[in-house]
Amino acid sequence: MKDYILTIGLEIHAELSTKTKMFCNSGNNTDESRPNTNVCPICLGYPGTLPVINKEAVRSVLRLGVAIGGEIADYTEFDRKNYFYPDIPKGYQISQYEHPLVRGGLLTGVAITRVHLEEDTAKSIHNDKGDSLLDFNRAGVPLMELVTEPVIKTAEAASNFARELQLLLKYLNISGANMEKGEMRVEANVSVSKDNKKGTKVEIKNLNSFKVVEKAIKFEMARQIEALERGEKVLQETRGWDENKEITFTQRLKESAHDYRYFPDPDLPKLFIKAISEYDEEVLRASLPELPWQKRERYKRDFGLKEGDIEIYVREPEWGRLFEEVAEILRESRFIELASNYITSDLKIPIPAKSLAEVIRMVVSGAISSRGAKDILKILQEKNGDPRTIAEENNLIQRSNKVELQVVVEKIISENETVVNEFKKGKAASLQFLIGQAMKEMKGSGNPVILKEIFQDLLTPRA
Repeated sequence: MKDYILTIGLEIHAELSTKTKMFCNSGNNTDESRPNTNVCPICLGYPGTLPVINKEAVRSVLRLGVAIGGEIADYTEFDRKNYFYPDIPKGYQISQYEHPLVRGGLLTGVAITRVHLEEDTAKSIHNDKGDSLLDFNRAGVPLMELVTEPVIKTAEAASNFARELQLLLKYLNISGANMEKGEMRVEANVSVSKDNKKGTKVEIKNLNSFKVVEKAIKFEMARQIEALERGEKVLQETRGWDENKEITFTQRLKESAHDYRYFPDPDLPKLFIKAISEYDEEVLRASLPELPWQKRERYKRDFGLKEGDIEIYVREPEWGRLFEEVAEILRESRFIELASNYITSDLKIPIPAKSLAEVIRMVVSGAISSRGAKDILKILQEKNGDPRTIAEENNLIQRSNKVELQVVVEKIISENETVVNEFKKGKAASLQFLIGQAMKEMKGSGNPVILKEIFQDLLTPRA
């Protein structure tokens, strides 16, 4: 199997978060649970109706194009993609063929062929009685399609690309891209080859999670290799993914572009992008937020954070906001690094930045121990409050008075003669036991650093 080369190209669809559908004023609401509620004669495909282009949907795709460094079209048009399927109300889908909105671009090092705009289909619902029902709420929803070059070489790289695209769509606020809700769907074109021979492309449709993307590609690679090893030909076809059996299965032979009989939609105007001021490339660029890869670089450059922490803050904005607010309060790098450790390790829900900053200051000053900090953070998440008050009420303030602590140390030494002798003979672990006994005696309120110093002073022979 190692002699075979895997080649993957992705086609990813994402529903855009516009208020209305692509060519009509029906609402675009993915949370609508009542079937056939957001519909009108246009998205139901009634004869004699005229579609109107959704300007915000076009702008959304153009902003994505600028973000990935693609070439924005000067001229674009919409086409009719002709095929019959029960969930296509008009008998054709309005899409783009020869003149997409965006060509080229790069994401995670993967070259992008094109990004274009079309309308989504209705949703087929199959019940236990064998009936198939149609819900047209989704019909006509603006649907972005991004197509990569066939340059991806591993299932993991394909999954990472899809994950990064989802993140980018969210940063741009143009799609919820929730795969469980069908707002983003991944299709993988997979082929294997050997001895410089071209492989046969097989399309796997509607992969609805990043794990499934990896599983489906790996299964399909193994399936094609086994077929070739048996001397069989791999058919160019469209396959589905069986979640229960974790296998791909045949759906239909793969269509070619000519099967769809594309032609320009006569009801929609041609668009000259550069003639529309709000689609000016510099205007679009100015509308972009800080992008995921830019944020990663800034966190690394400005804060020197671990890659794992950076990825949490980039992918989960609420944690990123908390970290930045705390960093702004603390400012010193050693404080900021400690804060990041507590955020990523000890917090399950965000707490006020001022509270976390106060906890960090108390730890660094020695007022509380690391263990005490964890206890305070747990209480802050449960019922909020003032960190210093919580520390005092729960006896978490460390006692650091050397005279007071020496009394405790001398008591522990007198009660643990055997362990003391082991330490004097060179058993370093004995010291930690003694410190632990002192902390127990003080119910966790002793400063372990000062306790250690006192034990060493009393037990180490002076020269």
